[in-house]
Amino acid sequence: MAKTIAMIMGIAFILVGLVGFVSDNFLGTHLSVTHNIIHLVSGAASLYLGLRGSLSAARMFCLAFGAVYLLLGVAGFLLGGTELSLPAHLHDGDNSRMLRVIPGLFEVGRMDHIVHILIGLVYLVGGLLTRTDARAETRTA
Repeated sequence: MAKTIAMIMGIAFILVGLVGFVSDNFLGTHLSVTHNIIHLVSGAASLYLGLRGSLSAARMFCLAFGAVYLLLGVAGFLLGGTELSLPAHLHDGDNSRMLRVIPGLFEVGRMDHIVHILIGLVYLVGGLLTRTDARAETRTA
């Protein structure tokens, strides 16, 4: 399960990273150049582990990556403010609960937090539903 999740989500991350360079408000999210680069690097790592990594490595990645994304989404809701720091012409979407991870370079709003929580949950489910004992390793090899 972890390898499949890592592969599918890796492709999705790469696609969103590329789309973000064309549409910085894709699905109401805040996609800066920095955010897009993070998506591309994350997608490449996830895709690599999904295609070429061991089952245990893919499982550990899903658990760690899922935890980071889930925490990022929750932190955004808890720590994000309501004031806008990005110029209005850059983002037409909802800027409520804006969290400035790197002010001016990597800022995420309410929709980003929702997406990050969903991504975190998908990766965590993939990691938690994956068995990595010796029998499972030999079946997938």
